Amino acid sequence: MSNTIDHPPLHDEQTRREQALTETVVASFDGTPDARLKQLMQSLTRHLHAFVRELRLTEDEWNTAIGFLTDVGHITDDRRQEFILLSDVFGVSMQTVTVNNEADADATEATVFGPFFVEDSPSIELGGDIAGGASGQPCWVEGTVTSTDGTPIAGAHIEVWEADEAGFYDVQYDGTELAGRANLTADSAGCYFFWGLTPTPYPIPHDGPVGRMLAATNRSPYRASHLHFKVSAPGHRTLVTHIFVRGDELLGSDSVFGVRESLIAEFTEHSSATPTPDGRAIGDRSWTSTRFDIVLAPTRAKTDSHSERHR
Repeated sequence: MSNTIDHPPLHDEQTRREQALTETVVASFDGTPDARLKQLMQSLTRHLHAFVRELRLTEDEWNTAIGFLTDVGHITDDRRQEFILLSDVFGVSMQTVTVNNEADADATEATVFGPFFVEDSPSIELGGDIAGGASGQPCWVEGTVTSTDGTPIAGAHIEVWEADEAGFYDVQYDGTELAGRANLTADSAGCYFFWGLTPTPYPIPHDGPVGRMLAATNRSPYRASHLHFKVSAPGHRTLVTHIFVRGDELLGSDSVFGVRESLIAEFTEHSSATPTPDGRAIGDRSWTSTRFDIVLAPTRAKTDSHSERHR
């Protein structure tokens, strides 16, 4: 049985008044000097008015929405961005990423940036450890960085960051010590390798208005297990992406819709007795390994045609 509320047909005069108001507000932006800003404001007006009119939004519902957005603003500070969180759980962040990272041959898919990136993370040599004291199961990560034509990208800059085994990033703890993040440089053959932590699932912050919205709509705040990458090289589009753990039961319900099938990787578990790739002593704890080959799309001029981008 449908839960949709049907509304009686509108009188012609009511329809005329509502349409006239929309047209008046749209026209108020006609004098906007910046053409793109004018387009954005007029389109936003049309969509917002259409939402209100289609659903016959009540004044109580609108006041509730205003109160909700006010709460989102109040909880936002220099360490917590609830508006980004709101964008994430509506899939708007991921849709914006998708629009701005068009498919290009077999280039690695992009996904959401997330709120926990930090500039100037520690630099490590190839084979180094990004954990920096963060707790978790050791994980050997390796791969290559190439162009879409298969050419290795020597010296590609790679930044990686992740949560610890408790599901928290370093910036969520008191203090300023960085852990679970680093940057490194691919070698002359475009190869990279480092020690990290086996990714674990964790909830996005859900003690605020966005969390209450998820609870009211019976949605989980949990993100699928993942490891963040930001990869850049001259002449190539900077890639922000994750890799996800194959077999994670949350792959189909990631709270910010960041999972892509092409980004799901095998994380193979090894016993403590299994030799590590670099001879590192693991002790009596098991470890995992994974491979993630990265393909960067070329930087393209904005005047390129759609057909040229997809040859």
